[in-house]
Amino acid sequence: MSVKYHIITLGCQMNLSDTERVRSVLDHMGYVWTEREEDAGLLGILACSVRQKAIDKVYTRIHKWNKWKNRKNLLTFVSGCMLPVDKEKFLKLFDLVFTMNELPELPYMIRQYGVVTPAGLQKTDTAIQYKPSPDQTPTLIDLLKKHDPPTEEEIDAIQKERGVMDRFWDIAPSYTSSIEAFVPIQNGCDKFCTFCAVPYTRGREVSRPSGEILAEIKYLIDNGYRSITLLGQNVNSYGLDRKGKEMDFARLLEAIGGMGQESGREFWVYFTSPHPRDMGEEVIRTIAAYPHLANQIHLPLQSGSDQVLVRMNRKHTVQRYRHIVEQIRKHLPEATLFTDIIVGFTGETSEQFEETRKACAEFKYNMAYIAMYSPRPGAVSSRWDDDIPAAEKKERLHILNEDVARTALEWNKKMLEGHTVKVLVTGRDRKGYLSGHTEGKIVVRLLEGKESWIGRFIDVEITSVTPFSVAGSAADVRQRVPS
Repeated sequence: MSVKYHIITLGCQMNLSDTERVRSVLDHMGYVWTEREEDAGLLGILACSVRQKAIDKVYTRIHKWNKWKNRKNLLTFVSGCMLPVDKEKFLKLFDLVFTMNELPELPYMIRQYGVVTPAGLQKTDTAIQYKPSPDQTPTLIDLLKKHDPPTEEEIDAIQKERGVMDRFWDIAPSYTSSIEAFVPIQNGCDKFCTFCAVPYTRGREVSRPSGEILAEIKYLIDNGYRSITLLGQNVNSYGLDRKGKEMDFARLLEAIGGMGQESGREFWVYFTSPHPRDMGEEVIRTIAAYPHLANQIHLPLQSGSDQVLVRMNRKHTVQRYRHIVEQIRKHLPEATLFTDIIVGFTGETSEQFEETRKACAEFKYNMAYIAMYSPRPGAVSSRWDDDIPAAEKKERLHILNEDVARTALEWNKKMLEGHTVKVLVTGRDRKGYLSGHTEGKIVVRLLEGKESWIGRFIDVEITSVTPFSVAGSAADVRQRVPS
């Protein structure tokens, strides 16, 4: 009888992509995926230390799972983005705790745990199995146990050898969709924003070899994928850690755009997230030059106050951000603009919050992911007083959400002007309607349709709009992409 497994994925799209590689390892070992965690004998979580809410969900799950051990054999694990303070606590709650770059060692870990499972009854492929040598380079987590946070030089020393991520990227993902795919191109962050824990959970920036990226994208194109998203903590810094040895981000996009033209197929390519510091006009011009590169830009603002941006160590100004938006509007007039904003950051005054409101009114976002600031252990700002009351943070969040909703609604109303909109149908929403999204990632609900439309591009006439989604009926159903 097959042993089933289930994984809970928290956090960003990078964790979703990482989950596909974890599933690949477990599938290779003979485990079988189940949608119901109650049916699993192996349960795992990909955690996210970037947000306290995500960590709270980890504790809720593992306490429930550990109670299940009283009546069934169960093995639990946790991985993903973990700060040392969280990892130390997880070690007492989970059976297995490992970082993503240690994923190739998972079969060895399970066998060492002594569990009689498919992993113990068959040999695993050497491309996945990896037994660490006694002199293995210490992981970032090992370093973080010593003091918090480590210096940039110490993190550099750990990642001096690119093999830290190469072994992980060597694992082919088990794609969870036949329509949309995530392709990691870069891992880690060199920016050290004071509010962010990513450099301490994922380490410094490491670029994946472009040959591997292009080979994976070719596979996805050949197999009919309609939406491909390039992932990284700072995608537009791609190649900067390998100057002279690797292409930069604009050249990578150009190569992907060229592949799209040669393929004769129709699909959209997205990327997330860029950093304003590294966002150049060349990238924007490249997107404009290739139809397969989608007209959608996610450009984190974080704050509309230069003073707050300095405290955040963002290393860009509002004027620098404004210049990028002007270039987007110039070269990509049809592009949608998404952003990330933090309200209630340490020391944020009412006047500085109003500056953020003015920035949102000026840039007229289609979507903004707004979060209330919460200190994360390891990040520099965790040493500072969290001096904005929770009630004030909630009020600012509410006000800014309403501001963005107004500008988003203005954009969406333009789709009511009688024009049809091309939509990629991706599945059904919670109410059972067929749904998908435009090239600009605006969510679309179809008022009628067939199951066979899923995975197809269709033309939709929009009949109603809300701030962050629209609805309509198919105007001309046809499969635009060759099978």
